[in-house]
Amino acid sequence: MAKKQSFTELSTTELVAKIAEEKLNYKKAKFTHAISSSENPLKLRADRRDIARMLTELSKKEKSK
Repeated sequence: MAKKQSFTELSTTELVAKIAEEKLNYKKAKFTHAISSSENPLKLRADRRDIARMLTELSKKEKSK
């Protein structure tokens, strides 16, 4: 799980790229988990929450413009 501080340090374009990358990784992990049970199913929840944190930070940055 990434820390909130690391998301606030990213610029808007870096944040958008990071969100896209994490969403792709999440979809792959979710698909893999559906086929065969993954070693740590709670990682899916942590990944989903990290994506939500990044989206929230992006929203804050866009509102402050």
